[in-house]
Amino acid sequence: MPWNYSEKTKQLFLDAVQGKPGTHLGEVKDADGVGEHGSIVCGDALKFTFRVKKAENPLDDVIVEARYLTFGCTSAIAASEALCCIVEQEHLTPPQALSISNDDIVRFLDGLPAQKIHCSVMGAEALQAAVFDWAARRGVTQEQLATANPAATHVSAKQDEGRIVCKCFAITEPYLRRKIKELDLHTCDEVTSALKAGGMCGLCRNAPGGIQDILNDIWGVQPAAKPSTDAPSAPADAASAAPSPFQFAKQVEKVIAETARPLLQADGGDVEVVDIKDHLVYVTLKGHCASCPGASMTLQHLIEGSLRKAIASDIRVIPV
Repeated sequence: MPWNYSEKTKQLFLDAVQGKPGTHLGEVKDADGVGEHGSIVCGDALKFTFRVKKAENPLDDVIVEARYLTFGCTSAIAASEALCCIVEQEHLTPPQALSISNDDIVRFLDGLPAQKIHCSVMGAEALQAAVFDWAARRGVTQEQLATANPAATHVSAKQDEGRIVCKCFAITEPYLRRKIKELDLHTCDEVTSALKAGGMCGLCRNAPGGIQDILNDIWGVQPAAKPSTDAPSAPADAASAAPSPFQFAKQVEKVIAETARPLLQADGGDVEVVDIKDHLVYVTLKGHCASCPGASMTLQHLIEGSLRKAIASDIRVIPV
């Protein structure tokens, strides 16, 4: 499924990867602020650096150069390019830059597909981390940051420390609560599209204290209905009799169809079961997933993890 990118998004991406003059792919030497967000293991990572023209009062420093190193897709690179353009064109101080949101980045790009909104969030978060780094270097306190920009909703990097809800992407509960409110997210699918939480193995969506419970607590929604009892709920290698090869294959197809495939298709990919021999499941990733840098993690955590949890703990998924 091709993504419906705007012409501006495609042009920013092409200009950046071709290294055209005026683009920002790279790293500022001796940067005054450095911020990172995401993880290469998870398929998306961004390092944002900037240099300031220093003033006598640090709060009057102005960002004059911004660059990024992005490991990700077209939208991740375009969103990072957009972020640098916004920061440089508006001649912002670091405290003023805290007001840049993912919505600003999306508007600059003339829109992004819903499944790629997380790329703009990644840029805004990396920028905020870089501002906190600048503040520490320049001796600016969190209180001074808040006073310099009262409109900024996030002025402390420590606010997001806490219990990890999504283990695949190491996303904490305080971060989820903050972004759910900021981005007005009301469903698990919206959270996954915007933040990637719940987008790999999916176990944190309906687990106790997981994404759905957090959404219910924030918005006052009634608890979600329990999963259907006809789905595989106990490992087949327990006391019950082992299924026949045909039954085992049907179980594998059912789990993949209900857990892995919807998440992969939402990101422009898919998976095909090629063969099953004993507890070895041979699969092929398709679409965007076939060339994704995080393909091995998708196979291990999303597909193999789901099959082991639902059917048997010794299942191995092998790419072909």
